[in-house]
Amino acid sequence: MGLKNLQLKFKAIRLLAGDSKSKKRQSRTTQKPPWMVPVSHGYHVIEDRSFCNGGFEEEDSDSVVVQREQIEDTEVWFFGVSDSRIGHGITKYLQSNFFDRKPKQSQMMRKSKEAMKKAYIGAKAKVRETEKGEEKEEEAWKVGSASAIVMNGEKLVLANMGEYRAVVCKDGVAHQIGKKHRRTAQLSWTRKLISGGFLMPKVGMLACNGIGGEDSQPPKSSAVLVATERIDSDTEFIILASTGIWEVMKNQEAVNLIRHIEDAQEAAECLAKEALTRVSRSNISCLVIHFDQITIS
Repeated sequence: MGLKNLQLKFKAIRLLAGDSKSKKRQSRTTQKPPWMVPVSHGYHVIEDRSFCNGGFEEEDSDSVVVQREQIEDTEVWFFGVSDSRIGHGITKYLQSNFFDRKPKQSQMMRKSKEAMKKAYIGAKAKVRETEKGEEKEEEAWKVGSASAIVMNGEKLVLANMGEYRAVVCKDGVAHQIGKKHRRTAQLSWTRKLISGGFLMPKVGMLACNGIGGEDSQPPKSSAVLVATERIDSDTEFIILASTGIWEVMKNQEAVNLIRHIEDAQEAAECLAKEALTRVSRSNISCLVIHFDQITIS
């Protein structure tokens, strides 16, 4: 299936995609069909309003991507909010190295996580290559992205970098990827220092198996954070958003603001407009993914 890539520059346009009916997974390991957890989404983008450089420049806008693929019996969604300098590169890499290769269902979680890591690392490396001298590290830190891959409404791969952030609402509580890993990493570095060893990592990439607690604030860095999760009955929605959202509100504030809104598009617009009201000075881009849990009576 061809690429469905939306590069949004000035405003969000609601995408209506997906079949109204889904086929039941033919798997012996589970009896749960994909439509048990329907996925809906909405997004909104407000352009940079900074006039420090003489006005808004189109290339400074964010890129929002929504893509749906069917790989055998598995419905796969890819969602992303990225700095325009890396958005296309991430999407192109995932298309060539994950979607086009159509991995087997048993390998899909592992392959999607690996592809996401490499897509982010490759995109960040290209930013470093284009910058020179002292500006290199500064620009690499500024660049950011937040992405999610959703498989059959059951499994989830999340990634974020820079000041862009992926936040999951589980039973009303905001969770952000990375906190669990950072605690483990701190213990690991402590052990190395005590034992007299010292090892610098070659790549700024952190991989973790879960998401951290509410309002965990990562240090300012361009490290890539990747996490895998299983979507359960407590998983309500995901927020993928740019710096413009998170510089004016905390994770839990954002969740509380839109949790009562059932329509994902309306929720995204509400979040973006609230950031604008709070005088956010950065690009405001957000994408909300709803998991509409169905209760069987």
